[in-house]
Amino acid sequence: MRVESFSRRPGTADPSRRSLLRLVVVQALVLSLFATLFVRLWYLQVLTGESYQAAAAEQSVRELVVQPPRGLIVDAQGRPLVANRTSWVVSVDRTLLQKMDGETQEVLLRRVARTVGSSYKDVLARTLLCGQEGAVSGTCWNGSPFQPLPVAEDVEQAVAVRILEQREDFPAILAERQTVRAYPEPFGINAAHLLGYLSPITEEELDEAEAEGDTTVHGASDVGRAGLERQYDRYLRGEPGYQNVAVDSMGRVLGSAGEVEGVAGDTLVTTLDARVQAVVEQQLAQTIRTARQTRDRVSGRNFEADSGAAIVMDARDGSIVAMASEPTYDPGVWVGGIRSRELARLYSEKAGTPLLSRATQGQFAPGSTWKPFMTAAALGAGYNRDTRLACSSSFRVGNRDFKNYESGAYGVIGFDKALEVSCNTFFYRIGHAYWQRFGSNVSDVEARDPLVKGAKVFGFGEETGIDLPGEASGRIADRQWKRDYYEANKDYYCRVGRKNPSSNAFLPKFAREFCVEGFAYRAGDAVNFSIGQGDTIVTPLQLTRAYASLANGGTLYRPRVGKAVVDPEGRLVRRIEPEAVGGVKTAKRDLAYIDRALQGVSSRGTMSWRLGGFPLDQVNVRAKTGSAEVYGKQSTSWVASYDDNYVVVMMVSQGGTGSGTSGPAIRTIWESLYGVRGERVVPARAAMPGAVPPSGLPTFAKDGEILPPAREED
Repeated sequence: MRVESFSRRPGTADPSRRSLLRLVVVQALVLSLFATLFVRLWYLQVLTGESYQAAAAEQSVRELVVQPPRGLIVDAQGRPLVANRTSWVVSVDRTLLQKMDGETQEVLLRRVARTVGSSYKDVLARTLLCGQEGAVSGTCWNGSPFQPLPVAEDVEQAVAVRILEQREDFPAILAERQTVRAYPEPFGINAAHLLGYLSPITEEELDEAEAEGDTTVHGASDVGRAGLERQYDRYLRGEPGYQNVAVDSMGRVLGSAGEVEGVAGDTLVTTLDARVQAVVEQQLAQTIRTARQTRDRVSGRNFEADSGAAIVMDARDGSIVAMASEPTYDPGVWVGGIRSRELARLYSEKAGTPLLSRATQGQFAPGSTWKPFMTAAALGAGYNRDTRLACSSSFRVGNRDFKNYESGAYGVIGFDKALEVSCNTFFYRIGHAYWQRFGSNVSDVEARDPLVKGAKVFGFGEETGIDLPGEASGRIADRQWKRDYYEANKDYYCRVGRKNPSSNAFLPKFAREFCVEGFAYRAGDAVNFSIGQGDTIVTPLQLTRAYASLANGGTLYRPRVGKAVVDPEGRLVRRIEPEAVGGVKTAKRDLAYIDRALQGVSSRGTMSWRLGGFPLDQVNVRAKTGSAEVYGKQSTSWVASYDDNYVVVMMVSQGGTGSGTSGPAIRTIWESLYGVRGERVVPARAAMPGAVPPSGLPTFAKDGEILPPAREED
């Protein structure tokens, strides 16, 4: 047997030594990795541990917004018109809710809906974040998703206690007390159109506020939507506070981690007087009720009396003492969210559109209350106080007779008598004379018209600038307006006319005439304008301010409801001063002449039968009545009156004659203002101390009591 021997080739490595080398390399690599890991751990836990610990703490803290109490709104005597109260609110912790499966969520929300007396659909809608699929603007939640989402406000305390005690049945559901708006209603007033209401901020408004750097609003804010709540919203809303709460990994609140307190809103002091407001509201409502029970001799049916307005203004500075509008609504319906059915009613024409303020947004033909301003215009453009014109029963223009009310005739009279008896044909003659002299070219929109110019001088055809949103501008139906109206509507009327070329029905016949010459400003337009008829419309506020200028000698003031803003400590933030925005150019002697004529309306003219026995020697009320006729409707009742201190105006749409319908209420308001009882004045019975608005502000005591302003004689 042969034995072979093996030997290593020259230059080759020993296999055992190669294995040993590989092992050393691997060991070095592992050691370096561990060293790197330990260095990194040391860096994270020792060198930068505090910063990461702080970051971890930040992730477990959520910032919640704490809404501050909204500022009060008080009258000139310090009586609260809008205040705050606490309300039980049921909310959903959305973080916890989202950790439940869909079926559990539905069962829980249905249980909540039954408990609070709502619907599952409504509760579900209020748990959705704005921007989320299915979210409805105005119902969805704009605030932080970590903040409890309110799904029911103003719930009964027993319901809130049940939710708090039965936590196992209501996981993720909270019940807590929050501050909401309250309406004390001193003397039973409503004042809804003045005060306004709140509703949740919209996404667009929130984006706009953030772009402007406005920190007073946030996603959970309620903001003013109408009236004083909207006009002075920035003062009333205050500054929100913020609360930091610690939460666990499930989103449950563990405790407080600090709080930044908010600042309560400022208080708005108004020029209103609650006692006068109550009288004005009661008289307007009563006048409308009475009109609806009164037979209209023209139509043969009761008056519709579908709406109305009444205003008391301080003639010396334009401040509003009282303002009422009918139909109205309860401002409390907005607290806690308004129901869709109630919202639809507020916008409903069938219900009379209660949200519309007839005092500032309603627009009506002024009728004969227009005549004093036409008198002022005529006396400054060729006529004088000695002018005498015929007050015939009718005045013919073309083939049409324009008549006096009830076709009465008073012979040849002057402006004073024409105002006293409210003679239409006297003013027809003036309007027609100007048209013949300056504007018989019916297509000339630049033709001179002293009556139109005079109306504009008294502020008609433009907003008064009152500190209430949504004011209407009224309309002066002059040549330019008629041309613009024609251009905007001619295509429609021309189509109607072409489709009915031979019909004698009103609309087709009117359409054919309008298509051909709807731009023409004819003599009939001029005579209608002279007595406040036709297409000219005014707001009750515009008319009130114009009469205030007659009372104060010719100054047009910007009407105001706000008087001052006071902070929660009672310190003055802003005083809202009277502002003169125009002056009437009418000569003082002509204004005095008009003033004496309107005294005659009260003592001998169309308002005298309503002021019999009233102490005119002590309360020198001047007045003008009006019954505006509108095609297809019953007459609009107007009475405008004033003395040296106040202007009192009332309007009832489709309510009948001026003094016949509104006269009794006007008298009652004047009696209330000055404390008139029978034929004498009893100052102690006046609605306001001293029978004039206070110039000072209420005193806000540290204990929360609000004291009336000191009497000037004190």
